[in-house]
Amino acid sequence: MNFDLTEYPPIVQQIAGYGVQGYDLAMGWLLSPAAWSQFAILVGAYLFAVLIARRLRPALKTLIDPQDKQNMFTAPRLFMMQFLPLILPLLAYALTGIGEQVVRTIFDTGAVIAFGKRVFLFLAVRAFVRDILKDPFLQLLGRFMMLPIAALYTFGLLDVVTLQLSETVVGVGNIRFSLISVARGLIAGSLLFWLGQWSNSQTSALIEKQEMRPSIRQLLIKTVEFMIFGFAFLVLMNIMGINLGALAVLGGAIGVGLGFGLQKIASNFISGVILLVEGQATVGDYVELDGGESGKIVKMTARAAILETFDGRWIVVPNEDFITTRVVNFSDQGSANRYEAPFSVSYDTDINLVPAIIEAAVSTHPEVLDLPYPPDCELRGFGDSGIDFAVEFWVNGLDDGPNKYTSDVLFLIWNALKDNGIEIPYPHRTIEIKGNKQMGLPE
Repeated sequence: MNFDLTEYPPIVQQIAGYGVQGYDLAMGWLLSPAAWSQFAILVGAYLFAVLIARRLRPALKTLIDPQDKQNMFTAPRLFMMQFLPLILPLLAYALTGIGEQVVRTIFDTGAVIAFGKRVFLFLAVRAFVRDILKDPFLQLLGRFMMLPIAALYTFGLLDVVTLQLSETVVGVGNIRFSLISVARGLIAGSLLFWLGQWSNSQTSALIEKQEMRPSIRQLLIKTVEFMIFGFAFLVLMNIMGINLGALAVLGGAIGVGLGFGLQKIASNFISGVILLVEGQATVGDYVELDGGESGKIVKMTARAAILETFDGRWIVVPNEDFITTRVVNFSDQGSANRYEAPFSVSYDTDINLVPAIIEAAVSTHPEVLDLPYPPDCELRGFGDSGIDFAVEFWVNGLDDGPNKYTSDVLFLIWNALKDNGIEIPYPHRTIEIKGNKQMGLPE
């Protein structure tokens, strides 16, 4: 086949050249007895692989399938069972490799059977991406990275494409790099950082199960996270061929930036580490700062702590504020808090009876504690309309949100006073009108 393509662009001539080579190769295979024998070996290898897989796969499934779901070997066995779909293409690939050795010994050629072996390898990669990869990110990477690379390898174009990408150099300013380094970086970076994320989640789950202070647990989790992703970054730089010595200059520049423009960020980061080590305020504590911010700490990051108020709002407080200002910690991981409920009684009341009545009533509340102190009713003063009292009581938790301790105690006080005939006063005012003649009123 000869075509005059001198008038066409070079890319068209190159594609046409590959087409002619493929046509000549196909015709050579169709007219060659050695090629037909290789086709026969391919078909035989595939049928033999199907026969073996039909018998081997059920046996392996019975052997690997865990009967006891609570066994320590359950997870590894379930992991191994995922690879059963690869048995058929890998068996065909192995049997074809044996046939290739025989054909090359007899005919001193094996192009056809080598192509068939690569096809079986492509089918194995396809089954791996379709049936084994469950993670959405890995499936995406398999469809758009692994399958195209396997297809190029199957048709013998992988070396050609790799060479073309290696010779294509692009530049950004004074930095120049080849497209193959970009592709290698994308693939390696995706795998490394996915593996880092998976390792970080597994390590965090393991640390969460350990018995230690919550602050130390959070510090360990953050430390492991920085170590994993730092190691992944260094490995990626090495894979892409970037000189790690150049990072020293970058690190120096970052250090200068931290010293001048990023002082607050560095201060908040160090303050966060101090908070995690000391444990004076950690996740789950209800705190109140000098600036008026108050809420439950729901998350602590490298820069700030996030407080959630009882009305559902989130307040982001820099870590530095916990170190440089006064912080009131109401929770301290579940310690008791004292509250008081004020009330008044009439001046006609025998006030000597009130403390015992109120303390007994408040003690009936299921959340009121006897330790460190039982309910204590105290006389506070003599008001305009009545005698002022207040009862102090201790509870575990905060008197807000889902808890209504003061409200419950006031109900108990009301009912106890009513049951004992004690009057709760309300303001009285006496108005005296003088000077009726001056106002034109009748006497």
